[in-house]
Parts: sequence; C-alpha cells; structure tokens
Amino acid sequence: MSRRVKTKKKKSGLKRIFGLLILISIIAGVVFAVQIQQNGGGLKGFLLTTLGSSKKDLEDLDTIYVLALGVSTDLNSHLTDTVMLCGYNPKTNQAMMLSIPRDTFIGKNKNRAKGNDKINAVYAKGVDKTVEAVEELTGIDIDYYAVINNDLLIQMVDVVGGVQFEVPIDMDYDDPTQDLHIHLSKGMQTIDGEKAEQLLRFRHNNDGSSYPYDYGDNDYGRMRTQREFMKATMSQAIQPSNMLKFKDIMNTVMENLDTNMKLEDILPYVPYTMDIDFDNIRTEQLPGESELCNKVWVYIHDEDETEALVQDLTNMLENGVIDGTDTEGSVSNTVNESNDN
Repeated sequence: MSRRVKTKKKKSGLKRIFGLLILISIIAGVVFAVQIQQNGGGLKGFLLTTLGSSKKDLEDLDTIYVLALGVSTDLNSHLTDTVMLCGYNPKTNQAMMLSIPRDTFIGKNKNRAKGNDKINAVYAKGVDKTVEAVEELTGIDIDYYAVINNDLLIQMVDVVGGVQFEVPIDMDYDDPTQDLHIHLSKGMQTIDGEKAEQLLRFRHNNDGSSYPYDYGDNDYGRMRTQREFMKATMSQAIQPSNMLKFKDIMNTVMENLDTNMKLEDILPYVPYTMDIDFDNIRTEQLPGESELCNKVWVYIHDEDETEALVQDLTNMLENGVIDGTDTEGSVSNTVNESNDN
C-alpha cells in the first residue's frame, strides 16, 4: 500500500473521529438543554442541571431557618449589632426575616435587669447561646447560624456595582469620635459601599429627629432599613448581569462569614432562590416595647403577640398563606436612649 493511500485513510479516520466528537457534543448539548427546560428553564433550570438536581428533588427539601448575627468591626466588644431570624421554604417559594431588637431582655427578672441580660450580650458566651435564646423567644427550631461581619453588606454593594434603594428620610448625623458622618438625601438613588455604611448605621439626626413613628423610630427604624436594604442587595446580587461576578461575590461572602452550614447543606436550595420575589419577602420585628428597668433600657417582648406572629409566619412558609396582616412598623417605638450608632 502506497504512503499516499495510507495518508488518505489516516485523514479519513481522523475526520470520522472528529465528526463523531462533534456529533456527541451536539447530542450532549441538546440533552443538557432539554434537561434545563425540564428543570424549569432559565437560570434556575441551568443551576439545577449543573448541580445534578431536578425538580423532583424539591420534595426532599424542608423549610430552612438561619439565624443571622451581625457583628460590628468598629467595636472592641463581643456584641451582636444585628440579630435576625430568616426562614425559607422552596416548596412554597416563601421567605421571611424576623428582627430581634438587640436590647431584647432575656433575663429572669426585669426588675433586676442589667446590660448582660440583653440578647446582644449573649454572643460573648458563644453563638450557640444566642441560637438557644432566639429559639426560646420564638419557639422555632433553628437549623443554622451565620455570623456576619457587618462589612459584608457594604462590600457586597460595591461588588455588584451599587444598589438602587429608596432612602426613607433625609439623614444628617456626625460623630467625630467614631469618624462617622452620615449625609444622605431622601429618595431613590444608587447606593455604593460608602453610602451603604451611612445608611445602615443611621439612627437619628444631629437635631435628635429620626424616622417617622409609623416607620419605626431610632433603633427600630434602623432595623427596618437594614432589612429592606438587605432585600434590595440580595435581589441585585442574583441578577443575570451579575452571574459573571459570582466568584467575587462568593469570595466576599466567605471572607466575612462564620457559619455551621456546609456546602452540601445549602447547595440544593440555591437554584430555587432564583424564583424568590425579594420585594415580597415578609419582614417583621419581634413584638414588644422598650422599658426602663433597674435604670437600664431593655426591650420586653410580648409573648402572646410573638406567638401569634410566629404562627402566622410559619403558616405562610409552609402553606404560602398569610392569616394576619403585615405588622411592619406596628410595634411600640419607645426610644432606647442607651444605644449608640
């Protein structure tokens, strides 16, 4: 056999192999695309398929509760500046955030109340103690905790290129001792990292005025703004335009997060979060009011109202039904004058 014939056969064989590889690639691509459509299409379908899951795996997912604890980096103390219980059920596609005021009293006798009886002080004894305290207050078994450096939300804003947010009031506050200067105008605007820090730390103006009573005065208003801004940031982060920034987003999260959640615990939930309407996440505050007890301002939660609210929230998560009405801003807004920014 001549060298030319052998060369032709070799080239012909390579063409067949190359053609077969192309065919396999096309078939694989078609199968992958079909699987994406079977899993709901879009980004959710893509994630389900990529993670090796399918819509039928949804039946194996239960409602998940995570206690988010925000810890300030500008304070030399072991106090939680933010305590928030978050719940999500992928079956009903319902989510909620329940703020626990940092001054919430968890002691035995309010007439002998002291600073260490506030829930924000429990963190010094260990994160598990804070989890137990919130479980006692709400009656909810908490699956996971996430201790978040308060810089996370600020850094996240810059990573996603800013967040569109409506600042509820004009904010004008200066504290040279903390090098804190807050100057924001009311209205819809793009919030960058610097503005985010101002927004999240604002409690009252230089003249003592604060949020309107029906919004939630001082600390209560700040908690509401924190919840609303968190929702806006999460909604921005999962936009398709930010998918190329996924690595940067995850690096930012991991650098500022301490949690007992394992990757295999949370990954099955990720595709379904693509369907969350962040504008409609139920946000509430633990019912109660501030009281001056033993010369210490504490927040006394209302047990009956808390029980009713928790029942309403869990019913919403499990059945997608809201029995009551949104109580946002309905709690007592007695000012706790002991709090700092």
